[in-house]
Amino acid sequence: MKPYIIEEHEDGLLVFTINRPEKRNAISYEVMDGLEEVLERAGRKSYKALAITGAGNQSFCSGGDLSSFHRLKTEEEAFEMLSRMAELLKKLLFLPKPTLAILNGTAVGGGCELAAACDYRIAKAGARAGFIQGTLAITTGWGGGTMLMEKMIPGNAMKMLTEAAVYTAEELEGMGFIQAIYAGESIEAARRFLQKMLLMESDVLMAYKDILIRKWKMNNIEGRIDKEVRQCAILWEGEAHHNQVDRFMNK
Repeated sequence: MKPYIIEEHEDGLLVFTINRPEKRNAISYEVMDGLEEVLERAGRKSYKALAITGAGNQSFCSGGDLSSFHRLKTEEEAFEMLSRMAELLKKLLFLPKPTLAILNGTAVGGGCELAAACDYRIAKAGARAGFIQGTLAITTGWGGGTMLMEKMIPGNAMKMLTEAAVYTAEELEGMGFIQAIYAGESIEAARRFLQKMLLMESDVLMAYKDILIRKWKMNNIEGRIDKEVRQCAILWEGEAHHNQVDRFMNK
């Protein structure tokens, strides 16, 4: 089974689905390959928006697949993986089209970083999400912390990051992490949310997105993300992190 699905819709919507429900849609190197593919395709003028979701109705994305990444022990080994995913999330952040994360289920850790890289986030009723990296004795490592600080009230962003807790959809909406709670089928909910945008010409959407991209670049978001990735790599090498991962893997 392919670990991702790319679907094109006639209204200009491109949908990327992480297709690993048995792994709670965790990110693997193969999923990274899929993100590279869809981001290249989404830049074409024929597409107006990109939506990202997970297969099934339990998980949006549970972050990095520890069964793939637990063998990474040193700072440099971790940095290689972290920086690759961070570069993909930078491309998603700077994609010159509207982007939407459809939280069809639980989003934790790196799954929240993936969602934070999108312009908008909607969550299914009953979904939960949280930046739980702190419980593994590391920080966000794909740039999600920096992105969160740009997109939310800083106090709310700090609360989400430092508590390392999982919040309800209602709490996430109250803090400003998501823009809407939906019921029913995920893709239809996405199309309802994006309906008016998809009626616009691509050039209009790209021009408005460029205003936002210019602001982020003036704020040196790329350099700040790079420092965030390096900080996580340093913590990754620490004994505290490896002990927490071992406990998790042995549950």
